[in-house]
Amino acid sequence: MPTVEELYRNYGILADATEQVGQHKDAYQVILDGVKGGTKEKRLAAQFIPKFFKHFPELADSAINAQLDLCEDEDVSNSEVLCFVTHLLLILIRRQAIKELPQFATGENLPRVADILTQLLQTDDSAEFNLVNNALLSIFKMDAKVFCFAGTLGGLFSQILQGEDIVRERAIKFLSTKLKTLPDEVLTKEVEELILTESKKVLEDVTGEEFVLFMKILSGLKSLQTVSGRQQLVELVAEQADLEQTFNPSDPDCVDRLLQCTRQAVPLFSKNVHSTRFVTYFCEQVLPNLSTLTTPVEGLDIQLEVLKLLAEMSSFCGDMEKLETNLRKLFDKLLEYMPLPPEEAENGENAGNEEPKLQFSYVECLLYSFHQLGRKLPDFLTAKLNAEKLKDFKIRLQYFARGLQVYIRQLRLALQGKTGDALKTEENKIKVVALKITNNINVLIKDLFHIPPSYKSTVTLSWKPVQKVEIGQKRASEDTTSGSPPKKSPAGPKRDARQIYNPPSGKYSSNLSNFNYEQRGAFRGSRGGRGWGARGNRSRGRLY
Repeated sequence: MPTVEELYRNYGILADATEQVGQHKDAYQVILDGVKGGTKEKRLAAQFIPKFFKHFPELADSAINAQLDLCEDEDVSNSEVLCFVTHLLLILIRRQAIKELPQFATGENLPRVADILTQLLQTDDSAEFNLVNNALLSIFKMDAKVFCFAGTLGGLFSQILQGEDIVRERAIKFLSTKLKTLPDEVLTKEVEELILTESKKVLEDVTGEEFVLFMKILSGLKSLQTVSGRQQLVELVAEQADLEQTFNPSDPDCVDRLLQCTRQAVPLFSKNVHSTRFVTYFCEQVLPNLSTLTTPVEGLDIQLEVLKLLAEMSSFCGDMEKLETNLRKLFDKLLEYMPLPPEEAENGENAGNEEPKLQFSYVECLLYSFHQLGRKLPDFLTAKLNAEKLKDFKIRLQYFARGLQVYIRQLRLALQGKTGDALKTEENKIKVVALKITNNINVLIKDLFHIPPSYKSTVTLSWKPVQKVEIGQKRASEDTTSGSPPKKSPAGPKRDARQIYNPPSGKYSSNLSNFNYEQRGAFRGSRGGRGWGARGNRSRGRLY
């Protein structure tokens, strides 16, 4: 093996040869052999090999292998038999070798180098991890961008599909965080098509967490921002959700898959990208089994989560084949949460021991969904229900509205005069949201009390931000929570959109003040457990 002096001498031969450097193959071979020496020889080889690599294409494999030997030097991990200084030098050599790897990413060598760098993402050394990230990014930004990007993507996706779990995980996270930082001239239409094609292969077997990351990657591509692009994404999500399969409410994995997929689909829906398949599945398969849904997440109100998703999707439902049947299922589920007034004894008091509990959050979701789908069949309440059923429904609405009036007055009194920081306390935040919920329900109930029932009012779901629309500015369909377009306000005094419906006086639930609404934020973090796919029979965990 060459000495330090021999390495310097052969380096000089190559450096002095200028344009004839390719004629000194023997000198470059000596430098390649330097990786077999001690720390000093390895350090020089790490610097000299990439410098002259492009001049010796016939030695490309040997040069890459030599550089890879420096990146994977076993002596680095064998620190127990090394002195501190020697161990430190080996670490520096390894980092230098990693840093120089992009210089080998030329022509047909590019996918291989990308594959090597992707494997190196598994390092636990933060400095090395950053070097690998930067090396991968530098390959993305090289000249002949489309070719280089395709080669780099090939290396990354190769490891995602076939690599070890830790490599797969970090390669996916690299794509999800770094792609969006690349300039438009790199992320061309052809490159985005390649990303979509390769992603579809990966999506054949992913966990919940991986699926969320890939949806983040794909939804950020410019070519998928169009109506047809969003429709493609919705179809991908629908395929993942297994909407053709019978729903099993007792299987936590089945429930988890549906919820995760639906959460990814909701932001994609608009007046041109319909939610019909998902809304139909929820009405036919999920609502009838709402009370039996299972989830491994302690404290998660799985029923409310489902109803929230249904409400958000209902605004963008297109033509539905079995509209009347599904609307009836939604109506029947709504009735379960709209109690009849308690019977009165002869002395005027309640005959029962307790007032019915009014579950405002559930009713907001169900009433909103019914209101949205009811627009498509406006005579459902008058022509599709018998008179007795309609009378029963109005009694329930009236009783619920009476209770709402009391609770709204209590909330307004509790919040009266409070501004700024006073409204930011947890207790007042809950009250503010509760007031939104009850106001929404009142507006919708008022619509249904019209003769015939009306479906014209627009409300913003309590957990959604209120969209501000300037005068003369058309509201984007993706930003509306109602299926009806905004209308111009007539001249004269404006009617408060949240005007309270005043039902006839009567008894109301004394338990309303005990209502407790928990506003849920981001979904919970990763939990170990079952994955969606059985890739190599290895569990990949679940994200909530």
